[in-house]
Amino acid sequence: MKLQPDKFDVQSITGYGPGWVGINTDKVLHSVVVGSRGERLEWHCSRFEDLTPEHFAQLAAMGPELVIFGSGSRIRFPQPVWLKPLMAQRIGIETMDTQAACRTYNILAQEGRHVVVALLLEPAA
Repeated sequence: MKLQPDKFDVQSITGYGPGWVGINTDKVLHSVVVGSRGERLEWHCSRFEDLTPEHFAQLAAMGPELVIFGSGSRIRFPQPVWLKPLMAQRIGIETMDTQAACRTYNILAQEGRHVVVALLLEPAA
């Protein structure tokens, strides 16, 4: 699906599909973290089962007000122990499938919120 905002002053997700996401003019084929303040990092995991507490500690270190976790093609919730670094800093987290996470990130980023989206991009079947 292609997403067409009127005009974004922040980094935006411009499209997505099985195994990929568009960020501005780039097509990304691996799990990625995108922030409304220009952050973009490779998130070293290709399956939900690869996630560890360190993945979420990386998100907490970015200091956003909210983290959106795109858990892949279906909703899967992170283990509570993974979220301790976020809870310790009082950073909110919302979990949804990756497609919904892309749309939600765009809305919140356009509103000027300091938001980070962590997108689990599973290999296309």
